[in-house]
Amino acid sequence: MPLTTKFKQQLKARAHKLKPVILIGQLGLTPAVEKEIDRALNDHELIKIRIAEQDRDVRKQLFLQLCETTQAELVQVIGNIGVVYRRSLDHS
Repeated sequence: MPLTTKFKQQLKARAHKLKPVILIGQLGLTPAVEKEIDRALNDHELIKIRIAEQDRDVRKQLFLQLCETTQAELVQVIGNIGVVYRRSLDHS
């Protein structure tokens, strides 16, 4: 279910004070990184991810790919940092 505009605004406000918990480097989206993203989303629901890639299109593709593989929603991208949300199973 897509996020509503109002809920996205609330998530952006919550994410403002967060620091990136995942860094995706030169190796890209490896299985180990995907597992770590999944664990972080289970623990926090809302996380920031930094992608160390200069090409904007490549970054966008990586964010879309990681959201697809983790069943998460991309809330916002500013520069090389993206905010990702996945509702916790505990709060369903």
